[in-house]
Amino acid sequence: MFGQLAVAAVLSGALVGSASAETVLGVTVYSRHGDRTSKHYKGYMLTNLGLQQNFQVGSDYRDLYVSSGSPKQILGISEDKYVPAQIFASAPDEAVLLNTATAFLQGLYPPLESLDEEVASQTLNNGTSYTNPLNGYQYVVLHGEEKASPDTIWIKGDDECPAISVLAEDFTASAMYRERVESTRSFYQQFWPVLQDVYDYTEANMSYENAYDIFDLINTGMIHNASMEDAVTEEELFQLRTLADSEQFDSNFDAAQPDLAIGARTLSQAILSHLNETVTSKGKTKFSLLAGSYDTMMAFAGLLNLTTASTDFFGLPGYASTMAFELFTDDTVTEFPSVTDDLKVRFLFRNGSDGGAPLTAFPLFGGEQVTLSWTEFVAAMQERAIATVAEWCGICGNEQGFCAAETGSEAGASAEGQSSGGGMSNAVAGVIGAVVTLGVVGIVAGVAFILLRKRRAALAPASPEIGTVEKRTGSISS
Repeated sequence: MFGQLAVAAVLSGALVGSASAETVLGVTVYSRHGDRTSKHYKGYMLTNLGLQQNFQVGSDYRDLYVSSGSPKQILGISEDKYVPAQIFASAPDEAVLLNTATAFLQGLYPPLESLDEEVASQTLNNGTSYTNPLNGYQYVVLHGEEKASPDTIWIKGDDECPAISVLAEDFTASAMYRERVESTRSFYQQFWPVLQDVYDYTEANMSYENAYDIFDLINTGMIHNASMEDAVTEEELFQLRTLADSEQFDSNFDAAQPDLAIGARTLSQAILSHLNETVTSKGKTKFSLLAGSYDTMMAFAGLLNLTTASTDFFGLPGYASTMAFELFTDDTVTEFPSVTDDLKVRFLFRNGSDGGAPLTAFPLFGGEQVTLSWTEFVAAMQERAIATVAEWCGICGNEQGFCAAETGSEAGASAEGQSSGGGMSNAVAGVIGAVVTLGVVGIVAGVAFILLRKRRAALAPASPEIGTVEKRTGSISS
């Protein structure tokens, strides 16, 4: 996702130039994991490279939003020492994403001893001083939600959703999809010698039906397997990625099928709720981190009309890519604004972990302005968001687990420990804070999240011939 577009450079430059006249009040970030082993195999995990990528991105966010001297330092944020009340972080109870968030957070708040020994040490009444082990490693609280919790839907709402499975069947049965499979068959067949040692693959697997899996196997192999270093040419890898771009975007978003983007719709509510927590707490919550997957990013790009801002949003985001939402005011202030009319929101994206990749502002919702008033932003997000667990259960047709309690209760009453109507559980409410309703637009603040596995689905656009596939630029890492 995202090449180095001229418009992106202009927007990025404009952002830097205007930062000194602004005050950033809070930031919510959604991050993809770094480099990993292939998803084709069970037990895939982040590599050392992947951990370093997420750590580097966290460090860069520290330089931008936490460190003193930065023109975009968040108002009142603790520069060196992690303060639990200021930071919220959540990842699914899955190794890859838990480690993604952990590495990012260690970049955001590195070991104290490396910063200031006086800050890192604690002195007892008897005069003895102690420092944290592991060079002052800071144990930043990271919320990993259990799969059985109703709070699981907010980062990855497209899992365990029967409606998505139905859409997937419609997609793969469509004439356009089948035409795309046939038109690219000869292209994929040439890579059988490269993947013939994959234990559960046959030559019949070499088709557009497995576009992402084939790309992922070859891409990770070329990064980590010496025998595959020169397995394909750069042009062939680019074509593999371009086809994977189209298959995955069209499997995760279709404007005519809003339920297909259900994961993006629940993520919209999550982002809205975290920013609203900053608003309603008058800036007490300053930085929120959510760790998730590329498919949700792609659906989110479609849902928020980011593809209108740049066609690069049709592509796969690179490893450790991040989406950020800034809550800010145009004025230089020392206290959180007393009225919401002074608040604005800006969306930014960074493709990958490369220090040279800019965190670039893009207009949302098909508009032209890179900043929106808080009221405008909330209204547009609410149009797209799924706000309650009960609503998600109704759309998905899921009658198992927590949905049985939601759909089986009268007037939205829920099982003990769950929220009525599905905003969030009592346990989560205790972690994040009291549920607060924003007066003007009525959003409920505070949610917790978990990532679940996706279900592919969509209706595809017209099938391209292999020689004329639309080149939707993206990272060759995925």
